[in-house]
Amino acid sequence: MREITVGSARVPYRTIGRGRPLVLVHGTNRGSASWDGVAGAFADTRTVVLPDLSGSDAARDDGRELTLEMLAEQVAAVITDVGAGPADVVGHSLGAVVVAALGAARPDLVRRLVLTAGFAGQGDEYLRNVLTVWCGLAEVPDAFARYAMLFAYSREHLNSLDRAAVEELAGGYRPNANRLRQLTLDLRLDVRDRLRLIQAPTLVIGCSNDTLVPAEHSRELAGGIAGAAYAEVASGHLVAAERPAEFVKLVRDFIEQEDVIEQEDVIGQDFIGREDVLR
Repeated sequence: MREITVGSARVPYRTIGRGRPLVLVHGTNRGSASWDGVAGAFADTRTVVLPDLSGSDAARDDGRELTLEMLAEQVAAVITDVGAGPADVVGHSLGAVVVAALGAARPDLVRRLVLTAGFAGQGDEYLRNVLTVWCGLAEVPDAFARYAMLFAYSREHLNSLDRAAVEELAGGYRPNANRLRQLTLDLRLDVRDRLRLIQAPTLVIGCSNDTLVPAEHSRELAGGIAGAAYAEVASGHLVAAERPAEFVKLVRDFIEQEDVIEQEDVIGQDFIGREDVLR
């Protein structure tokens, strides 16, 4: 575990594997541990980088209000500290919005992007109300946790588990001050005017059974990014937990196919445009 200082924050990050850096950016909740089920699947060909940004359990800061720029700056600092960039960057949910902002502001650090179960802005009253109710349940910890779990996973996934497993999942979503900082940021996010600035080849992954951030939001992200590829998985919001093999294959196929494209371009063969990837 390495820890760097970014402004007033101490940002820890872990690395596993060896190769070109692949940065996995977490969404709202505990932090980089949300990637533990899939991180090792990339480690045979990539140095997998797992930062814990402000608002996560492992990060330390002064408790100020979170901003999109703050979190994007933290990811940029981690990529710079790791070196061997630019990096491939994957973001989930809040993390997808953060890495979209990073791609728009720092194209020098981002080789390619994968935006998973993300959203572009707050024009959707459904999402605004889901997040508002979630925040409002903070004084009732068990209800807060169960509400979060119900939106994190699909009905099909929860019904595939036994009662003990569901209770264990619910226990991981209890409220604290940092969860509320993240949710308050979620309610303010809007990157619609930045999407056109993204230069990196981008894959957007939507989840067709996602009741927290419906797949329409991912389609909007893809539509706003020039040449972006789009794929959809029959999963709830936490696709890396519900459909890990399918998620890993989508990401690996995208980044490895891009490697082949670059090699072919160098030797003068036909270039395959990124709009063809995974279509």
